[in-house]
Amino acid sequence: MFDLQSLGIEYGTLAMFVLLLGFLITGMPLAFVTLLIALIFTLGWFGPMAVPLITSRVYSFVSSFVFVSVPMFVMMAAILDRSGIARDLFEAMRLFGGRLKGGVAVQTIFVAVILAAMSGIIGGEIVLLGLLALPQMLRQGYDKNLAIGVVCAGGSLGTMVPPSIVLIIYGLTANVSIGDLFTASFIPGFMLAGFYVAYVLFRSYTGDNIAPPPRTEKIPTEEKIRLLKGLFLPILVVICVLGSIYGGIASVTEASAVGVAGVVASTIVRREFSLSMLKAASLQTLSTCGMIVWIGIGASALVGVFNLMGGIKFVSALITGISDDPTIIILFMMLILFVLGMFLDWVGIALLTMPIFVPIIKQLGYDPVWFGVLFAMNMQVSFLSPPFGPAAFYLKSVAPPDITLGTIFKALVPFICLQVLAVALLIIFPGITGR
Repeated sequence: MFDLQSLGIEYGTLAMFVLLLGFLITGMPLAFVTLLIALIFTLGWFGPMAVPLITSRVYSFVSSFVFVSVPMFVMMAAILDRSGIARDLFEAMRLFGGRLKGGVAVQTIFVAVILAAMSGIIGGEIVLLGLLALPQMLRQGYDKNLAIGVVCAGGSLGTMVPPSIVLIIYGLTANVSIGDLFTASFIPGFMLAGFYVAYVLFRSYTGDNIAPPPRTEKIPTEEKIRLLKGLFLPILVVICVLGSIYGGIASVTEASAVGVAGVVASTIVRREFSLSMLKAASLQTLSTCGMIVWIGIGASALVGVFNLMGGIKFVSALITGISDDPTIIILFMMLILFVLGMFLDWVGIALLTMPIFVPIIKQLGYDPVWFGVLFAMNMQVSFLSPPFGPAAFYLKSVAPPDITLGTIFKALVPFICLQVLAVALLIIFPGITGR
């Protein structure tokens, strides 16, 4: 067997990176790529006796109790996807956005925030908003680019607004409190949503043919009461989930179960519950969580063998040696995450990079909770940025045929700029997170 150890850690790291890139280009799934490379380097660097060390690291990842919350929140999103709760919520927000120019776009962002606070799943939100909000905005004469951007950017807010799956995975990887991450991300998440609303209003009131004039007709009282009923159940679920976490009543894992119970109860009250709906939601949950677990297993194995090789110390020294200014090092990390986000899934990015980045953050004297919020904000950009921005592909799956991927990515440019601005503000003013 070829002795990879003779390469030295410098060339070993380069060889690992080249193999990773080469296998990904072939179209092989990230989970299998990372597992295969981990096995190659375990056998080639240490020999067969080191394999149990890698498997023990994988076990410690998948056996984490907090990980139970992930399928629960995915289940919430899957049930929401199949119920009329989101549709009624969107209709109810007409009461607040109807008298504004650009009101439908604004209410779409508000609905996105509420849906994010219910489940924290990205794909389902964008598809829901693409089915509910996009046709309505296009029909009313909204600028196509603005309508597309609002749906994709608003639907991606689940990355930042608690209970975010991104923050849960980061917390597991960085070994920090999920509750602290949720608390720290609360204001930044709403800040980003505020940026979107401000941009929509600015474009609507200053541009020509961007948004239709505000609605002038009065909504009857009976209709207002009917619409307000659509707000009650979603808000109640949000209060139960987030209130139980922030109130210290339940852990994140327990709160996720409360959320599932709340969404199921909501469908029962609305007379939408059925065993076939529950089965379909369960199958979707298994599929999504299976992907996350397999990526986690592969990434944990790869990071484990890389750590045993001394690679993490080598890369850490490489990054910290770039500059004596900690801010430059943070910006370099953000650049790495931004580039990776153009090609890799956020789960893989978190599990591959955080074991390297978080110790550096602690060494520089920064708060890992603050960095977790910064990471989640950076992943916002990855959901929209070409060539593989998943938000664009989610929307394309339900958008009218004349809306191409090129049109979608072009429409997302202003919103990417707003996300980069939010990242910059978090770096300049870390107190935004309350840390």
